[in-house]
Amino acid sequence: MSAKRVRMKVMGLSVGQIKQGAYALILEQADGPVKIPVVIGEAEARAIAARMERVASPRPMTHDLFASFAHAFGIAMQEVFIHKFEDGIFYSEISFTDGERRVKFDSRTSDAIAIAMRTGAPIYTTEEILHTCGFVMDEANVVKANEPRTEADMPLEQLEKLRLDAEEREDYEEAARLTEIINTKKTQ
Repeated sequence: MSAKRVRMKVMGLSVGQIKQGAYALILEQADGPVKIPVVIGEAEARAIAARMERVASPRPMTHDLFASFAHAFGIAMQEVFIHKFEDGIFYSEISFTDGERRVKFDSRTSDAIAIAMRTGAPIYTTEEILHTCGFVMDEANVVKANEPRTEADMPLEQLEKLRLDAEEREDYEEAARLTEIINTKKTQ
């Protein structure tokens, strides 16, 4: 018996690195409030951000090249399926078809999503993964398409809100850090 699948969509990327060279890609339930974070590398974050922001690269990125290659040979990406979560790692597979046969390949989740964003292929996961890894989150800390990518790029009102949120959580170090950014922006 197969697990019930849940459609997901790309919501955004974390504003800052969650650890050296790593970002959180936030996927959200297509018809609900639950989100899951996927830790991805800097290169993949850039590729996903470029697509979210509709930024054209002067030269094709690897994911663009892959999508163009498949299209040129009549191969369509059918879907990304995030089928397992183990030891902090999401496992995914990509399904392709040439019109006659369907082939599945194991893939890093970040690469699968970067390609899906270029081909329009849907992204799915299981109810179990959504239940295990999912959460409902304040969207103030997520970058969406066409929004500022760093705190220094955010409007003062948004920075003030983040600072107030930090103070309410009694995270005074974060509040002080945000105050410094606000003060710097005010003097520029």
